[in-house]
Amino acid sequence: MMEQQNVELKLIRMEDVVAKAVEWLWYPYIPYGKITIIEGDPGEGKTTLVLMLAAALSKGLPLPCDDDREREPIHIIYQTAEDGIDDTIKPRLEKAGADCSMIRVIDETEKELCMTDERLEKAIVETKAKLIILDPIQAYIGAKVDMHRANEIRPVLKHLGMIAEKHNCAIILIGHMNKAAGSKSTYRGLGSIDIQATARSVLLVARLQNKPNIRIMAHDKSSLAPIGDAIGFEMTEEQGMVCIGPYDITIDELLIGKEGRGKKKLDIAEDFIKEYFGDNKEILSNDILREAGKRGIKRNTLLSAKKKLGILSGKGKLEDGTTYWTWVMPEERV
Repeated sequence: MMEQQNVELKLIRMEDVVAKAVEWLWYPYIPYGKITIIEGDPGEGKTTLVLMLAAALSKGLPLPCDDDREREPIHIIYQTAEDGIDDTIKPRLEKAGADCSMIRVIDETEKELCMTDERLEKAIVETKAKLIILDPIQAYIGAKVDMHRANEIRPVLKHLGMIAEKHNCAIILIGHMNKAAGSKSTYRGLGSIDIQATARSVLLVARLQNKPNIRIMAHDKSSLAPIGDAIGFEMTEEQGMVCIGPYDITIDELLIGKEGRGKKKLDIAEDFIKEYFGDNKEILSNDILREAGKRGIKRNTLLSAKKKLGILSGKGKLEDGTTYWTWVMPEERV
């Protein structure tokens, strides 16, 4: 007979709960205070993508298909069990233009790190890191934890999620996929399905079968916002991973190597922007974003089209000091 543990009953009154909005590192792909998983087959570009994001965030630069508004650089903790930090990670960060003074690595020389290691939270507090990257998931689960057993993996990920929420930081777990070809993407992540279930956002990175230099990041799961558009990247020798904008492709098409319908969504967004501007030289940012949403054009697609058209961002202040943003059409396009 199982021994019963007496625990005091505590009830939370829902009317006493203070509602709060989700904050985003990269809307709608990476939320603050939550776990995000980026997965894909080996060699598809997961680490390259994350290093590119880390480089941009370390300098406060815009992320792919994001707005070009000012953002503060953030501190980052990057842990990897697969690549050397001196001969692989550091050179790739430098190539991506990172400010390496904003990026820290917990020394694992004497003891390997795991998700429940107290050093992880201590490092977050000491560095005030807003992004923590663990690459790959299986290396940081813990030596005694079977990642295929839900009852063992849940407490580990719950602990990690509580750290993310407590410090309002984004935690990215990079994962490989299993070889179950033809399965739904949800079941292709390594380990228990509870790993994907715990994450609030899951992103898949894969290459196009007929265009191996093109990588696609597709949104497989989004619990806190509408699913974001898939985003295409070109792998180049000189510049590394270069964003080429939203891509009209589904997760299922990507998994079986189909190309989808290319960048048609971007063309639609460009036409909409030109139509919305009409003869105007400047429009309110919130107005066009709202109208685009009504027409089913996603924010990231709209911002990519904005960048492609060379439209600039303007900033003004109302009499009460409130800041507002505008879109400004370059003179040569007016």
